[in-house]
Amino acid sequence: MDQARFEASLAGGVPPAGLSDHLQALWWLGHGEPERAHHLVQLLDDPGAAAIHAHVHRLEGDLDNARYWYGRAGLPFCNDAPEQEWRRLVRRFV
Repeated sequence: MDQARFEASLAGGVPPAGLSDHLQALWWLGHGEPERAHHLVQLLDDPGAAAIHAHVHRLEGDLDNARYWYGRAGLPFCNDAPEQEWRRLVRRFV
């Protein structure tokens, strides 16, 4: 699946079948349901999940927690627009 198809799938009510847990979390974020995304990334333990986790906390305004998760991901704190960061994360996993 490429980025354009992934973004187009947000018009549906559920993530497309076969998405990785990372992409499912990003799908739920893109669909406006950060709680579902948060639940998924909490179950994962890898730098990619930590980056998504950081993004979720940043969206929530919990910047201290976001800094922690960016550190776990090996990334600096992101100051880009949230939509830009989300698209970059999607590109990482498609």
